[in-house]
Amino acid sequence: MTDSDDMTCEEALRLLAEYIDGELEDATRGDVQRHLDACRGCYSRAEFERRLKTQLVAIGTAAVRPQLEERVRALIGQFTVATRPPNDHE
Repeated sequence: MTDSDDMTCEEALRLLAEYIDGELEDATRGDVQRHLDACRGCYSRAEFERRLKTQLVAIGTAAVRPQLEERVRALIGQFTVATRPPNDHE
């Protein structure tokens, strides 16, 4: 990855999460940015990932209606009971 023109889509996409999170070293970040500037497919994927992350953060901070929480807990309880291995002593 010494020359950003040589960065493949596979390499750029492998680094995409770290790029979006700002966790790459400056040189590597620059390489990914140059690749995204030149490759419309990878750029579109990066934009999708950014928007998805923004939406997930927003959902994580939204209040959950009590009725929904009760339904989810009930479903989890049913699943847990249904998948519990049989007790050898029964």
